[in-house]
Amino acid sequence: MAAGLAGAAAELCGLGLIAAAAWLIARASQRPELAALSLAIVAVRGFALAKGSLRYVERLAGHDAALRALAELRGRVFDALAAGPVARREVRDGDALTRMVSDVDAVQDLLLRCVLPAVAAVGCGVAGVAVCGAVWVPAAVVLAGGLLVAGVVLPGVAALAGGRAAARMAAAREALAVRSLDVLEGAPDLAMFGASARFAARAGDAAERLARAERAGARVSAAVAAAGFVVQGGVVGAVLWAGLGAGLDEVGVAVLALTSLVAVESVLPLASAARRLREVWPSLRRVGAVLSAPPAPAPGSGSGRPVPRGPLEVELLGVRVSYGSSVALDGVDLRVARGGRVAVVGASGAGKSTLLAAVAGEVAAGSGAVVVGGRVQGPDADEEVRAAVRGLTQDAHVFAGTVRANLLLARPDADEARLRAAAERARFREVVEALPDGWDTVVGAGGRGLSGGQRQRLLLARALLADPPVLLLDEPAEALDPAAADAVTRDLLSWPGGGTLLLVTHRLAALDAADEVVVLDRGRVVQRGRHGDLLAAPGPYRDLWDAETLVG
Repeated sequence: MAAGLAGAAAELCGLGLIAAAAWLIARASQRPELAALSLAIVAVRGFALAKGSLRYVERLAGHDAALRALAELRGRVFDALAAGPVARREVRDGDALTRMVSDVDAVQDLLLRCVLPAVAAVGCGVAGVAVCGAVWVPAAVVLAGGLLVAGVVLPGVAALAGGRAAARMAAAREALAVRSLDVLEGAPDLAMFGASARFAARAGDAAERLARAERAGARVSAAVAAAGFVVQGGVVGAVLWAGLGAGLDEVGVAVLALTSLVAVESVLPLASAARRLREVWPSLRRVGAVLSAPPAPAPGSGSGRPVPRGPLEVELLGVRVSYGSSVALDGVDLRVARGGRVAVVGASGAGKSTLLAAVAGEVAAGSGAVVVGGRVQGPDADEEVRAAVRGLTQDAHVFAGTVRANLLLARPDADEARLRAAAERARFREVVEALPDGWDTVVGAGGRGLSGGQRQRLLLARALLADPPVLLLDEPAEALDPAAADAVTRDLLSWPGGGTLLLVTHRLAALDAADEVVVLDRGRVVQRGRHGDLLAAPGPYRDLWDAETLVG
């Protein structure tokens, strides 16, 4: 409000400055007594000083309000995303980031480039009509008509034509971002397959389409601006013609002409404001949808029976999980005793990762129940039940930071001894000691700077450092050579102490250390038992073993 009032006052001072200066110059040409000009001289000085000061206040207050609004709104959008669409997995990470950054930034343009110019234009336009009406009423009528054309018709045309151009630019910008990301992040693979030039050409085509769309948008802006100048000149010409035809003296004609010029000029920014409003409106709607979306059901308050300490028993009772029409788990029954070591195997797509997600409470069971430590597990479970289950997932992330910081995410209060012990179990300690700065070596987002095997060992060490009552490991030895993978898997399954372990793997050689092996196929448990017993009987497990032996 302060910025709007200051902006409107600055425009009014500009209008007053031009009107007073026009009167002063025209009246001075008639050579009156100096005393007759003194008030106009003071008015010109006052309006000039006030206009600059008020414009500064408008900029300061407007940007302060916009930035404070952005800071508050970004926090609200983050909270709404975390509690709603992200919690329910309804948006992709890229979509969430866009709403968090670009869409929220559009609010700044709404305030600074749409609202404030509109407030100033209305105030200056009304004042211009009033000044002209005080001098000669017909001139005020002509000016009001010009203001309607410049402040209503032109913005409407700009919003309509500019909105279409903005839609084309948004689509072209999105295509260019995708193509550029392919070229940048896939550069090694593209070079290996000789496809760099082809993908670079695609990115170039996308850039050219964006350039064409931007040129089209620039033509629309130029045409609207030119039309605005034509309207401004037409209004001034009409006022001059009408005033001279009515026999007004040169002082009145000068005041009318220059006042009309400034009044119309004050509403010309409404065309670009309307176009920008049309461009940011989809972003504003997305932000509004996020803020108004109902939050995901909150976890329980924790008022139920407390979760026991130490390793916990895990039970799946007729669990069925579906993704649309695809069934990932189909009536799975499984019991893992406290402290048990169970390996889950099966072909790709058998439902192994979904089983771990159900135990972690990341996906809801369509029917049946998952019970951890005697408490029902799920997305809506009490926080202590969710916190009892931790581990390593297939999409685990390495953050940009030091190796030590990435490990301490699992347990911020871990001392040096715990850190080294977890790294030792994951066969990661030798890797750390070989790094340039050891534990304080900085790695990039996603593990950039580490090999695939080193990244996997870091993630495994982080999961082991957490030491939860129930530990879930999804392909913990992935990206390791077969011998190292089997050694790591055997150590994990035979390590004394620790929590209950569910381990998903494609490697079978080390599963003789598991208490039980569960074989999944198309979401169902088709075999279970000890490694040796399963090998002795024909079935899916022995088929997997034969395939692994043949490849080995």
